[in-house]
Amino acid sequence: MRKLPLLAAALILVSGTAFAADPAMVGNTDKGKALVDAQGMALYTFDKDEKGKTNCYGKCADNWPPLMAPSGAKAMGDWTVVSRTDGGAQWAYKGMPLYGWIKDTKPGETTGDGVGGVWHLAKP
Repeated sequence: MRKLPLLAAALILVSGTAFAADPAMVGNTDKGKALVDAQGMALYTFDKDEKGKTNCYGKCADNWPPLMAPSGAKAMGDWTVVSRTDGGAQWAYKGMPLYGWIKDTKPGETTGDGVGGVWHLAKP
């Protein structure tokens, strides 16, 4: 009889890992609905990237931290994983790599939108 609780726990564990959450979500920003990270911080795309390829490294990545994907992350729906030349992996939405902005200081802020004419708020 004691096996039933262990079986139930195993099923919960398996089902919890089988359905991974999206790497980001739609949230409210000062410019309306946009993609945000788990902390509610706005995410951005970079015009100099290509679908499936990031071109933001070094100082660029210091200012625009990539939305990093954990080892073994898999594509799901509109979400894909981009391999970085620095050895990491980064989440992309509809093929476009996603980034934060170091000058956004609170959830919902979008001070990075339009920077240099090449950074844009990521919209769902």
